[in-house]
Amino acid sequence: MNHKSARYLPLIVTVGQVVIFPYYIIWLKEVSLTFTLFAWFFAAFSFAAAWGYRIAQSRRNKERSYIVIIYAGMGIVYILIGGIKNSSEILPYVVLFLQVILGLLQGYFRAWHAEQDTYHLHAVHHYLIVGVAMIGFSFVKIISPVVIIATFGILMCMCAVWELMRNEKKKAIIPGK
Repeated sequence: MNHKSARYLPLIVTVGQVVIFPYYIIWLKEVSLTFTLFAWFFAAFSFAAAWGYRIAQSRRNKERSYIVIIYAGMGIVYILIGGIKNSSEILPYVVLFLQVILGLLQGYFRAWHAEQDTYHLHAVHHYLIVGVAMIGFSFVKIISPVVIIATFGILMCMCAVWELMRNEKKKAIIPGK
């Protein structure tokens, strides 16, 4: 765990998810037709997150984490959310699908992150950084939550690419890994 990106990428992802959450809630509320539908969307997310957590916990090969796919998947979901422009009859089904995918990926990420050596240090830094970020965001006038969500999606995809490059570099240095 001596590589800086291995230490800081999970913290960036965790803090980003918490900071993005209020904007995501606003977006989800806007696309939900009723409070009941909003609650069902969150129920689907929660069940999917539990499923993702369980999948990560039941992995046989703990060395192979698929975290690059998780980062990229979350990034793509956030970018797709940022790209939804109009309301249609199929929008609730699309949102439900995105909720399930995002929940599954976030549940997997949480389980993977809890296994990392730096998790306890990240927990402390997480609260401090989120507090500072939320105070900073309170002074910014945001045009639309989807801009923030899509930007975070791009950041997640960049984290995936960075992690992939780091893994490839590590494989080149340590053959057979």
